[in-house]
Amino acid sequence: MYTLYKMNADEINGGFLKSLKAMFKNKEIEIAVCEAAKIEEDETAYLLKSSVNREHLLKAIENVAHDRNLVTVKLDELQ
Repeated sequence: MYTLYKMNADEINGGFLKSLKAMFKNKEIEIAVCEAAKIEEDETAYLLKSSVNREHLLKAIENVAHDRNLVTVKLDELQ
């Protein structure tokens, strides 16, 4: 199971930690912490570096904006 939480550090409290413990009860987990804005900037810059990739991503964004070429996946089919 992979879960990503994006939140302000001030929002982390005992309740959040308690819910993590309940969700992953008796399992070994790995926690990585980074400044979200920095990671997003790095990923975006990396993905847009290639002109072919940039063109593909910008076309995909345009398709989503105009509801074109979308693929619908039912969540129960992913399991």
